Amino acid sequence: MLEADSDLSATYSETYSERGSMPSSPPVADDLRVASRIGTGLARLIRLSERAAVAYGDDLDRPSFMLLHTLVCAGPSRVTTLAAAVHSDPSTVSRQAAHLVGMRLVERRADPGDGRASLLAITDAGMALLEHAQQRRDDRTTAIIASWEPAEREQFADLLDRFTAGYEANWCAGRLDTARS
Repeated sequence: MLEADSDLSATYSETYSERGSMPSSPPVADDLRVASRIGTGLARLIRLSERAAVAYGDDLDRPSFMLLHTLVCAGPSRVTTLAAAVHSDPSTVSRQAAHLVGMRLVERRADPGDGRASLLAITDAGMALLEHAQQRRDDRTTAIIASWEPAEREQFADLLDRFTAGYEANWCAGRLDTARS
C-alpha cells in the first residue's frame, strides 16, 4: 500500500471502529450510513487499484482486462455483444478493441453468420497477457486475505458476488439502453 493511502486507511478504520459502538439509529439512517461506507470503500478501492497498477507497471488497464476476459468467456464476439457484456457503449468498445487489435492482443475475423460483420477474438498473445494480469491480480488479493480465516474469505467472496449481481440487476439493467437512445 502506498504511504499516503496507509495513513488514510488508518483514519477510516478508526472512524468506522468508533461508529460501530454508536447507539443504534433508525433503520433508514443505518442503511444510508452503511451504503455511504460501501460507496466510499469502493471508490477508495478503485483509486488504490489504479494507483497500484501504475506503480507496479501493470501492462493491462481495467477496460482492456475486461474485454479480453469477456472474449475468453464468451468466445469470438461482435462489438455490440462485447459492449452489452461489459455495460459500455459500442463506440467506446470499438475504440478499445481497435487499440487491442493494434497491439495484436485481439484479431478481427469474418462472422460466419454474416460476411459483412466481423467478430473479435483473443489472440495467443492476448491470452498470455491476460493470464499474466490475472496471476498478478490473484497474487495481490491472496496477500491481502492471507490472514483471514477460510470462512471469512468465502463469505467475502459470496457477499461481493451478491453485491455485484445486485448492482448489475438494479442499476445496469435498461439504463445503458436508455442512455443510448
